[in-house]
Amino acid sequence: MTDDFAGFRPTLLEFLAELERNNRRDWFAANKRRYEQEVVMPSLAFISAMAAELERFAPRFRALPLRSGGSLMRIYRDTRFTRDKRPYKTNLGIQFRHEQGDDVHAPAYYFHVDAREVFVGVGAWRPPAQALTAIREHIHRNPRDWIAARDEPAFAARFALSGESLVRPPKGYGGKHPLIGDLERKSFIAVHGLEHADLWDHGLVDKVAGASSSASPFMKFLCEAVGTPF
Repeated sequence: MTDDFAGFRPTLLEFLAELERNNRRDWFAANKRRYEQEVVMPSLAFISAMAAELERFAPRFRALPLRSGGSLMRIYRDTRFTRDKRPYKTNLGIQFRHEQGDDVHAPAYYFHVDAREVFVGVGAWRPPAQALTAIREHIHRNPRDWIAARDEPAFAARFALSGESLVRPPKGYGGKHPLIGDLERKSFIAVHGLEHADLWDHGLVDKVAGASSSASPFMKFLCEAVGTPF
């Protein structure tokens, strides 16, 4: 499958950088063909190549090479509830969701590209209150399993936990809890950085799949916490 994906092109970064400087509907309309060539088409090929890899180590997660409604995230920003009215995202985002996950907050695998960084992300980003409470409670009740998943050598060698935290302990947990730093997290995500040069490499799919596969204990713990099979 990876032979079908030839890598992205350096012109992808040129397009994203120009979009950041010209985040307007008229500019995007004039450059829609570039968006198709530099972002959409290689992204769909990458997603297709990742499908077989996910089947190997995370078969309940889906790689859907669709222009909308699939793994390729929308370029259009939701500006309804923000003062920032710029219409377009300035990054490439690809998300491999759980078969039972119907929104971006469910545990998922994520691939991100912008003009400044490239990374693989895993975990649950800003889960809703019910899921967040379930994860915290699962950590509290199963501390050894959490530590084993969080600190598993192959995972810890690649990934660093990331995201915002509360400024005080969540309700029901004291500040002296041995895992209070983790319980205060608003998201349970981890990030593995790549180089921009990796984007042009035919081995990009192998690198992304290898990193994602090493996160299996972490993802399994989160799926168990929210009641979805891994």
